[in-house]
Amino acid sequence: MKILAINPGSTSTKIAVYENENRLFVTTFYHSPEALSHFPTILSQYDYRKELIVDELKKENLFSDFAAIVGRGGLLKPIASGVYEVNEAMKNDLRNATMQHACNLGGLLAEDIALLIPGCKAYIADPVVVDELEDVARLSGSPLMMRKSVFHALNHKAIARKYARSVNKKYEELNLVVAHLGGGISVAAHRQGRVIDVNNALEGSGPFSPERAGTLPARQLVDLCFSGDYTQEEIKKMITGRGGLMAHLGTTDAQNVVKRISEGDARAELVLKSMIYNIGKEIGAMSVVLHGKVDAILLTGGISYNDYCINKLKEYIAFIAPVCVFPGEDEMEALAFNALGALRGKLNCKEYY
Repeated sequence: MKILAINPGSTSTKIAVYENENRLFVTTFYHSPEALSHFPTILSQYDYRKELIVDELKKENLFSDFAAIVGRGGLLKPIASGVYEVNEAMKNDLRNATMQHACNLGGLLAEDIALLIPGCKAYIADPVVVDELEDVARLSGSPLMMRKSVFHALNHKAIARKYARSVNKKYEELNLVVAHLGGGISVAAHRQGRVIDVNNALEGSGPFSPERAGTLPARQLVDLCFSGDYTQEEIKKMITGRGGLMAHLGTTDAQNVVKRISEGDARAELVLKSMIYNIGKEIGAMSVVLHGKVDAILLTGGISYNDYCINKLKEYIAFIAPVCVFPGEDEMEALAFNALGALRGKLNCKEYY
Protein backbone atom coordinates (compact mmCIF):
# COMPACT_ATOMS: atom_id res chain seq x y z
CA MET A 1 0.00 0.00 0.00
CA LYS A 2 1.35 3.38 -1.01
CA ILE A 3 1.04 6.31 1.41
CA LEU A 4 1.79 10.02 1.07
CA ALA A 5 2.72 11.90 4.25
CA ILE A 6 2.46 15.71 4.33
CA ASN A 7 3.96 17.87 7.07
CA PRO A 8 3.40 21.63 6.66
CA GLY A 9 5.64 23.74 8.89
CA SER A 10 6.03 27.47 9.41
CA THR A 11 8.71 27.86 6.71
CA SER A 12 8.69 24.48 4.97
CA THR A 13 6.50 21.68 3.64
CA LYS A 14 7.84 18.13 3.90
CA ILE A 15 6.44 15.23 1.90
CA ALA A 16 7.34 11.55 1.89
CA VAL A 17 6.06 8.56 -0.07
CA TYR A 18 6.03 5.11 1.53
CA GLU A 19 5.18 1.69 0.13
CA ASN A 20 4.16 -0.27 3.21
CA GLU A 21 7.07 0.34 5.64
CA ASN A 22 9.56 1.30 2.93
CA ARG A 23 10.23 4.94 2.14
CA LEU A 24 10.41 5.57 -1.60
CA PHE A 25 10.80 9.32 -1.69
CA VAL A 26 11.20 12.33 0.59
CA THR A 27 11.72 16.02 -0.05
CA THR A 28 11.30 19.37 1.67
CA PHE A 29 10.09 22.61 0.11
CA TYR A 30 11.55 25.62 1.90
CA HIS A 31 9.42 28.76 1.85
CA SER A 32 11.33 32.01 2.08
CA PRO A 33 9.89 34.97 4.03
CA GLU A 34 9.60 36.75 0.68
CA ALA A 35 7.51 33.92 -0.81
CA LEU A 36 5.19 33.77 2.21
CA SER A 37 4.86 37.56 2.43
CA HIS A 38 2.35 37.42 -0.45
CA PHE A 39 -0.13 35.54 1.75
CA PRO A 40 -1.95 37.49 4.47
CA THR A 41 -3.00 34.35 6.38
CA ILE A 42 -1.87 30.75 6.82
CA LEU A 43 -5.02 29.52 5.08
CA SER A 44 -4.28 31.64 2.01
CA GLN A 45 -1.06 29.62 1.51
CA TYR A 46 -3.14 26.53 0.77
CA ASP A 47 -3.16 26.58 -3.04
CA TYR A 48 0.52 27.53 -3.18
CA ARG A 49 1.56 24.56 -1.05
CA LYS A 50 -0.82 22.13 -2.75
CA GLU A 51 0.53 23.02 -6.19
CA LEU A 52 4.12 22.43 -5.03
CA ILE A 53 3.20 18.98 -3.69
CA VAL A 54 1.19 17.79 -6.70
CA ASP A 55 3.70 19.10 -9.25
CA GLU A 56 6.60 17.39 -7.44
CA LEU A 57 4.80 14.05 -7.25
CA LYS A 58 3.91 14.18 -10.93
CA LYS A 59 7.49 15.10 -11.84
CA GLU A 60 8.71 12.02 -9.91
CA ASN A 61 5.98 9.82 -11.48
CA LEU A 62 4.60 9.09 -8.01
CA PHE A 63 1.15 10.62 -8.29
CA SER A 64 -0.99 7.47 -8.53
CA ASP A 65 -2.40 4.54 -6.58
CA PHE A 66 -2.13 6.05 -3.10
CA ALA A 67 -4.10 4.07 -0.53
CA ALA A 68 -3.96 6.97 1.91
CA ILE A 69 -2.78 10.55 2.31
CA VAL A 70 -1.91 11.48 5.89
CA GLY A 71 -1.32 15.05 7.00
CA ARG A 72 0.14 16.57 10.13
CA GLY A 73 -2.73 17.34 12.49
CA GLY A 74 -3.67 20.93 13.17
CA LEU A 75 -4.84 23.10 16.05
CA LEU A 76 -8.22 21.46 16.53
CA LYS A 77 -10.24 20.93 19.67
CA PRO A 78 -8.45 18.85 22.33
CA ILE A 79 -8.62 15.17 21.31
CA ALA A 80 -7.19 11.80 22.33
CA SER A 81 -4.04 10.41 20.74
CA GLY A 82 -4.58 8.32 17.61
CA VAL A 83 -5.48 8.26 13.90
CA TYR A 84 -8.45 10.26 12.61
CA GLU A 85 -10.06 10.19 9.18
CA VAL A 86 -10.56 13.70 7.84
CA ASN A 87 -14.26 14.67 7.86
CA GLU A 88 -16.37 17.81 7.44
CA ALA A 89 -16.28 18.71 11.14
CA MET A 90 -12.49 18.55 11.13
CA LYS A 91 -12.17 20.60 7.94
CA ASN A 92 -14.47 23.27 9.33
CA ASP A 93 -12.46 23.52 12.56
CA LEU A 94 -9.16 23.66 10.66
CA ARG A 95 -10.41 26.49 8.45
CA ASN A 96 -11.69 28.42 11.46
CA ALA A 97 -9.01 27.57 14.01
CA THR A 98 -8.43 30.27 16.62
CA MET A 99 -4.72 29.39 16.81
CA GLN A 100 -2.83 29.93 13.56
CA HIS A 101 -0.05 27.60 12.41
CA ALA A 102 0.81 25.93 9.10
CA CYS A 103 -0.05 22.53 10.61
CA ASN A 104 -3.70 23.54 10.16
CA LEU A 105 -3.18 22.90 6.43
CA GLY A 106 -2.16 19.24 6.90
CA GLY A 107 -5.61 17.65 7.06
CA LEU A 108 -7.01 19.97 4.38
CA LEU A 109 -4.20 19.12 1.95
CA ALA A 110 -4.51 15.40 2.69
CA GLU A 111 -8.25 15.32 2.00
CA ASP A 112 -8.11 17.49 -1.11
CA ILE A 113 -5.32 15.44 -2.72
CA ALA A 114 -6.99 12.16 -1.71
CA LEU A 115 -10.11 13.22 -3.61
CA LEU A 116 -8.04 13.15 -6.83
CA ILE A 117 -7.35 9.40 -6.38
CA PRO A 118 -10.22 6.86 -6.39
CA GLY A 119 -10.60 5.00 -3.10
CA CYS A 120 -7.89 6.97 -1.33
CA LYS A 121 -8.34 7.70 2.41
CA ALA A 122 -7.34 10.95 4.14
CA TYR A 123 -6.05 10.90 7.72
CA ILE A 124 -4.31 12.90 10.41
CA ALA A 125 -2.44 11.34 13.35
CA ASP A 126 -1.43 12.53 16.83
CA PRO A 127 -2.05 16.24 16.21
CA VAL A 128 -0.50 18.96 18.35
CA VAL A 129 -3.72 19.22 20.40
CA VAL A 130 -3.54 15.66 21.78
CA ASP A 131 -4.84 16.10 25.32
CA GLU A 132 -4.16 13.46 27.97
CA LEU A 133 -3.56 15.89 30.85
CA GLU A 134 -4.65 14.95 34.32
CA ASP A 135 -7.16 17.37 35.84
CA VAL A 136 -4.65 18.59 38.42
CA ALA A 137 -2.42 19.79 35.55
CA ARG A 138 -5.15 21.85 33.90
CA LEU A 139 -5.65 24.54 36.53
CA SER A 140 -3.75 27.81 36.53
CA GLY A 141 -3.88 30.38 39.29
CA SER A 142 -6.96 31.97 37.70
CA PRO A 143 -10.27 30.23 36.93
CA LEU A 144 -10.46 32.42 33.81
CA MET A 145 -7.41 30.69 32.29
CA MET A 146 -6.96 26.94 31.96
CA ARG A 147 -3.71 25.27 30.92
CA LYS A 148 -3.87 23.71 27.44
CA SER A 149 -2.10 20.73 25.94
CA VAL A 150 -0.38 21.98 22.76
CA PHE A 151 2.87 20.20 21.95
CA HIS A 152 4.81 18.15 19.40
CA ALA A 153 2.60 15.11 20.05
CA LEU A 154 3.45 13.23 16.85
CA ASN A 155 7.20 13.26 17.45
CA HIS A 156 6.87 12.74 21.23
CA LYS A 157 4.82 9.57 20.74
CA ALA A 158 6.99 8.28 17.87
CA ILE A 159 10.24 8.70 19.82
CA ALA A 160 8.75 7.22 23.00
CA ARG A 161 7.61 4.13 21.09
CA LYS A 162 10.98 3.84 19.34
CA TYR A 163 12.77 3.94 22.70
CA ALA A 164 10.36 1.35 24.14
CA ARG A 165 11.12 -1.02 21.25
CA SER A 166 14.87 -0.54 21.79
CA VAL A 167 14.58 -1.80 25.37
CA ASN A 168 12.05 -4.56 24.55
CA LYS A 169 9.29 -2.83 26.47
CA LYS A 170 5.88 -1.48 25.59
CA TYR A 171 5.42 2.29 25.63
CA GLU A 172 2.54 1.69 28.03
CA GLU A 173 4.93 0.11 30.56
CA LEU A 174 7.30 3.07 30.86
CA ASN A 175 7.57 6.42 32.62
CA LEU A 176 9.46 8.85 30.36
CA VAL A 177 10.32 12.53 30.16
CA VAL A 178 10.45 13.52 26.50
CA ALA A 179 11.83 16.89 25.34
CA HIS A 180 11.32 18.02 21.75
CA LEU A 181 13.99 20.66 21.11
CA GLY A 182 13.23 22.57 17.93
CA GLY A 183 12.01 26.02 16.92
CA GLY A 184 9.53 25.42 19.71
CA ILE A 185 10.32 23.35 22.78
CA SER A 186 7.92 20.97 24.52
CA VAL A 187 8.77 18.88 27.58
CA ALA A 188 6.29 16.22 28.67
CA ALA A 189 5.76 13.61 31.37
CA HIS A 190 4.73 10.33 29.69
CA ARG A 191 3.25 7.94 32.24
CA GLN A 192 2.52 4.47 30.90
CA GLY A 193 1.46 5.63 27.45
CA ARG A 194 -0.21 8.93 28.35
CA VAL A 195 1.14 12.48 28.37
CA ILE A 196 -0.13 13.59 31.76
CA ASP A 197 1.57 17.02 31.77
CA VAL A 198 3.33 19.19 29.18
CA ASN A 199 4.12 22.85 28.66
CA ASN A 200 2.14 24.71 25.99
CA ALA A 201 4.83 24.95 23.32
CA LEU A 202 2.95 27.41 21.11
CA GLU A 203 1.16 29.98 23.22
CA GLY A 204 3.73 30.70 25.89
CA SER A 205 4.83 28.44 28.72
CA GLY A 206 7.91 26.48 29.65
CA PRO A 207 11.48 27.24 28.52
CA PHE A 208 12.18 29.83 25.86
CA SER A 209 13.27 28.39 22.51
CA PRO A 210 14.90 29.59 19.29
CA GLU A 211 11.74 31.48 18.30
CA ARG A 212 9.35 31.40 21.29
CA ALA A 213 9.42 33.33 24.53
CA GLY A 214 8.17 30.59 26.85
CA THR A 215 6.93 31.62 30.31
CA LEU A 216 7.19 35.38 30.82
CA PRO A 217 6.93 37.52 33.99
CA ALA A 218 3.14 38.04 34.08
CA ARG A 219 3.05 41.57 35.55
CA GLN A 220 5.66 42.87 33.13
CA LEU A 221 3.78 41.31 30.21
CA VAL A 222 0.55 43.04 31.32
CA ASP A 223 2.36 46.37 31.56
CA LEU A 224 3.80 45.84 28.09
CA CYS A 225 0.36 45.07 26.65
CA PHE A 226 -1.09 48.30 28.05
CA SER A 227 1.90 50.53 27.39
CA GLY A 228 0.47 51.69 24.06
CA ASP A 229 3.81 50.96 22.38
CA TYR A 230 2.75 47.67 20.76
CA THR A 231 -0.25 46.28 18.91
CA GLN A 232 -1.88 43.01 19.90
CA GLU A 233 -0.29 41.29 16.90
CA GLU A 234 3.15 42.61 17.80
CA ILE A 235 2.82 41.23 21.34
CA LYS A 236 1.75 37.84 19.95
CA LYS A 237 4.81 37.83 17.69
CA MET A 238 7.02 38.52 20.72
CA ILE A 239 5.61 35.37 22.31
CA THR A 240 5.64 33.12 19.22
CA GLY A 241 7.82 33.75 16.20
CA ARG A 242 10.15 36.49 17.42
CA GLY A 243 10.83 35.44 21.00
CA GLY A 244 13.65 33.42 22.54
CA LEU A 245 16.98 33.34 20.71
CA MET A 246 15.51 35.49 17.92
CA ALA A 247 14.59 38.26 20.35
CA HIS A 248 17.92 38.19 22.19
CA LEU A 249 20.34 37.44 19.36
CA GLY A 250 18.51 37.96 16.05
CA THR A 251 18.77 34.31 14.97
CA THR A 252 16.90 31.04 15.47
CA ASP A 253 19.94 28.92 14.55
CA ALA A 254 21.47 27.38 17.70
CA GLN A 255 24.52 26.24 15.74
CA ASN A 256 25.13 29.83 14.65
CA VAL A 257 24.96 30.87 18.31
CA VAL A 258 27.56 28.22 19.22
CA LYS A 259 29.82 29.61 16.49
CA ARG A 260 29.44 33.09 17.96
CA ILE A 261 30.35 31.72 21.38
CA SER A 262 33.52 30.15 19.96
CA GLU A 263 34.41 33.60 18.61
CA GLY A 264 34.14 35.14 22.08
CA ASP A 265 30.56 36.49 22.08
CA ALA A 266 29.77 36.58 25.81
CA ARG A 267 26.17 37.71 25.28
CA ALA A 268 25.47 34.76 22.97
CA GLU A 269 26.96 32.40 25.56
CA LEU A 270 24.76 33.76 28.35
CA VAL A 271 21.56 33.56 26.29
CA LEU A 272 22.17 30.01 25.05
CA LYS A 273 23.17 28.81 28.51
CA SER A 274 19.99 30.37 29.89
CA MET A 275 17.85 28.52 27.33
CA ILE A 276 19.56 25.23 28.24
CA TYR A 277 19.17 26.01 31.96
CA ASN A 278 15.42 26.56 31.49
CA ILE A 279 15.03 23.33 29.51
CA GLY A 280 16.76 21.50 32.35
CA LYS A 281 14.39 23.07 34.89
CA GLU A 282 11.37 21.92 32.88
CA ILE A 283 12.72 18.38 32.61
CA GLY A 284 13.23 18.41 36.38
CA ALA A 285 9.65 19.59 36.89
CA MET A 286 8.30 16.74 34.75
CA SER A 287 10.33 14.22 36.75
CA VAL A 288 8.49 15.50 39.83
CA VAL A 289 5.17 14.91 38.04
CA LEU A 290 6.30 11.27 37.69
CA HIS A 291 7.20 11.14 41.42
CA GLY A 292 10.84 10.75 40.43
CA LYS A 293 10.15 7.34 38.86
CA VAL A 294 11.64 8.08 35.43
CA ASP A 295 12.85 5.20 33.25
CA ALA A 296 14.58 7.51 30.77
CA ILE A 297 14.82 11.07 29.49
CA LEU A 298 14.51 11.28 25.70
CA LEU A 299 15.86 14.30 23.78
CA THR A 300 14.74 14.86 20.20
CA GLY A 301 14.23 17.62 17.61
CA GLY A 302 16.70 19.63 15.56
CA ILE A 303 18.69 21.01 18.51
CA SER A 304 19.53 17.41 19.46
CA TYR A 305 22.15 17.49 16.69
CA ASN A 306 23.94 20.27 18.59
CA ASP A 307 26.58 18.66 20.82
CA TYR A 308 27.22 21.89 22.75
CA CYS A 309 23.56 22.17 23.80
CA ILE A 310 23.09 18.48 24.55
CA ASN A 311 26.27 18.16 26.62
CA LYS A 312 25.41 21.26 28.67
CA LEU A 313 21.85 19.99 29.17
CA LYS A 314 23.06 16.57 30.33
CA GLU A 315 25.04 18.29 33.09
CA TYR A 316 21.71 19.38 34.61
CA ILE A 317 19.60 16.25 34.10
CA ALA A 318 21.82 13.16 34.01
CA PHE A 319 21.27 12.50 37.73
CA ILE A 320 17.52 11.99 37.17
CA ALA A 321 17.58 9.05 34.73
CA PRO A 322 19.47 7.71 31.70
CA VAL A 323 19.48 10.26 28.87
CA CYS A 324 18.92 9.02 25.30
CA VAL A 325 19.26 11.30 22.29
CA PHE A 326 17.22 10.88 19.09
CA PRO A 327 18.40 13.70 16.80
CA GLY A 328 15.92 15.24 14.40
CA GLU A 329 12.34 14.11 14.03
CA ASP A 330 10.56 10.87 13.12
CA GLU A 331 7.39 12.68 12.11
CA MET A 332 7.19 11.56 8.47
CA GLU A 333 7.67 7.90 9.35
CA ALA A 334 5.24 8.28 12.27
CA LEU A 335 2.59 9.76 9.99
CA ALA A 336 3.00 7.01 7.39
CA PHE A 337 3.06 4.16 9.91
CA ASN A 338 -0.06 5.49 11.65
CA ALA A 339 -1.88 5.55 8.30
CA LEU A 340 -0.61 2.06 7.50
CA GLY A 341 -1.83 0.78 10.86
CA ALA A 342 -5.29 2.23 10.17
CA LEU A 343 -5.42 0.71 6.67
CA ARG A 344 -4.43 -2.71 8.03
CA GLY A 345 -6.95 -2.52 10.86
CA LYS A 346 -4.24 -2.64 13.54
CA LEU A 347 -5.12 0.89 14.75
CA ASN A 348 -8.67 2.02 15.36
CA CYS A 349 -9.53 5.00 13.18
CA LYS A 350 -11.25 7.55 15.40
CA GLU A 351 -13.99 9.99 14.47
CA TYR A 352 -13.55 13.72 14.99
CA TYR A 353 -16.65 15.62 16.08
